[in-house]
Amino acid sequence: MKTRNVIKKFFAIAAAAAMTLTLCACSGGTITSTDGPTVNAGESDSPSTDPAQPSGDGATYKIGICNYVDDASLNQINENIQARLAEIGADRGVTFRIDYENPNGDATVMSQVISNFQADKVDLMVGIATPVAIAMQAATEDSGTPVVFSAVSDPVGAELVASLDAPGANITGTSDFLDTNSIMELIFAQNPDAVKIGLLYDVGQDSSSAPIAHAKEYLDAKGIEYVERTGTNAAEVQQAAQALVSDGVDAVFTPTDNTIMKSELAIYEIFTDARIPHYTGADSFALNGAFLGYGVDYANLGRETADMIAAILLDGADPAAMAVKTFDNGTATVNTETCAALGLDYAEIEALFAPLCTKVQGITTAEEFGDVNG
Repeated sequence: MKTRNVIKKFFAIAAAAAMTLTLCACSGGTITSTDGPTVNAGESDSPSTDPAQPSGDGATYKIGICNYVDDASLNQINENIQARLAEIGADRGVTFRIDYENPNGDATVMSQVISNFQADKVDLMVGIATPVAIAMQAATEDSGTPVVFSAVSDPVGAELVASLDAPGANITGTSDFLDTNSIMELIFAQNPDAVKIGLLYDVGQDSSSAPIAHAKEYLDAKGIEYVERTGTNAAEVQQAAQALVSDGVDAVFTPTDNTIMKSELAIYEIFTDARIPHYTGADSFALNGAFLGYGVDYANLGRETADMIAAILLDGADPAAMAVKTFDNGTATVNTETCAALGLDYAEIEALFAPLCTKVQGITTAEEFGDVNG
C-alpha cells in the first residue's frame, strides 16, 4: 500500500482530535518547534495580509514549514528555504514569520503540526518530503491554503499534481526526481563484471516506488540478477543490509528513501566490511557513510523552493498554474573514507565517473553537512 492512501485515511481520523489539542496550543501566534525555537525572518506583530496582493509595504506573511524527518538533506532544504526567504524579505521590504516543525516521521505529530498551522491561519504551508506534502494537500482541500512542497520525487505518481507543467490545484513545488538509469550506469562503470545487485528500500515510501521499478527494468534489460530487501524501521533495515551481504550481491542500490536514509549511519559499515559499494539517491547518504549519493543539490532545491513561495505570496502567482521545478540530477557525491575502505582509489573513481556526471565531489562521514569537509 502506498503511503499516500495511509496518510489520507489517517489524517481524516486524526485531524479532529489534533485540532482540539492544537487550538489550545496556538493561542500565542507562533509555534514552539519540537526541534528548537521557532526561526523567524524578521518577527512582527503585524497582521497577515492577503497573499494574492503584491507587497513591499512592510507586510507580514505567516509560513508553516513541516519537515518529515531529521535528515541531513532535508534539513539542508529547510535551512536554505529560510535563508533565502530572509534575503527576499530584506530585498522586498516584507516580513516572513516562519513556524518550523519536524515530527520525525510520526504521523500523529505531523497531523497536529498541520492543524497548528491551520489554527494559526498561515498564509502558506511548506511540506518537505512526500508524506508531509500529501498530508498538507488533504488538510487544505477545503480551505485552499497554498502549499509548496520540496523533495517530492514523483509528484504525479503521488497524486499531488495533475501534471508537472500544470499542477491544477492549490499545490506545487520542487522535485528531487531521481534518474535511476544514471546510477545504474555508475554501478557498472565501476564494476562491469557485477552479476547480482541488491535493492534496499522501504515498501511504504512513495519516493522509492518509481526508482525501484526503473531499476528492475534496467537490470532485466541487461539480464542482471537482483535481490530485493526491505525494511520499515532501523532494526529491519539493519537485518535487510545483513541479508544482502549473505545474498552475495556485488552492489546495493537505494533511491531517495527516508527510512533507509535515517539508518545509513548504522548500516554503512555492514556493506563496507563486505566490500559492497552502496549507491544511493541523495548526497546525505554519502555524508552518513554510503559509497555514493547521486542526485540534486539540496541546498539549491531549498532556495528554489523559497523563490516559489515568494512568487505566490508576493506576486500573486497561482500554484495551480506554476510548473513543478525539476533539476539536473548529475552530481555524484563520493564518500572518500568509504571509498578507501572498499579498496578503491578516489582519484580513479572520480576520473571514471566524471564522463557520466555533471559533477563529482568528495565528502567524508558526518551527521550533518556543517560538520563535514571534503
